[in-house]
Amino acid sequence: MAGMVAVVLVGWAVWPDEEPEPRQREYRAETACLLTGNQGVVAAEARPVWAGMQEASLTTQVKVQYLEVDGPQTVENAETFLASLVQSRCDVVLTVGGAPVEAVRATAARFPATRFVAFGPAVATHNVSVVEASDRDAVQREARGIVAGLASGKD
Repeated sequence: MAGMVAVVLVGWAVWPDEEPEPRQREYRAETACLLTGNQGVVAAEARPVWAGMQEASLTTQVKVQYLEVDGPQTVENAETFLASLVQSRCDVVLTVGGAPVEAVRATAARFPATRFVAFGPAVATHNVSVVEASDRDAVQREARGIVAGLASGKD
C-alpha cells in the first residue's frame, strides 16, 4: 500500500504542468505593407525600413507585412505585386528597391485612395510621399514614424 502511495506521489510530482495558454497579439485594424525586391527584407536598403515598421508595430499594434517581387525585377512585374498589396487593403504601402519604387510611379494614379511611400528616387504626388534619406537610422525613423502615424490618425 505504501508503495502504491509512493508511486502516485512521484507520478504527481513529475507530471508536466499544463501548457500555458498561447498569447495572441491583438492588432489594430490598420495595416502597413512593404514591397521589396526579390531579396526581401534582408536586402541592405530594405532592412532599416522593415526594422522601423516592426518597432512601430510593437508599440502601436498596427499590423505590418511585406511582399517581395518574385521573378524578373522589372517595373511591369513589380506593378503586379504592388496592385496585390493595394487589393489586400493596406492603409499605406511602402516600397524600397529599384523596381518596386518605379512601380509606384506607374501605378499610384490608378489607386488614388491608397497612400504610397517610396524609399528612393521617385516623384511625390497627392498619394505618393518620397523618403530620400540615405542614412540607415534616418530611414528607420521615417518608417517607424509612418507606421506609428497610422495608429495616431496622422495618416
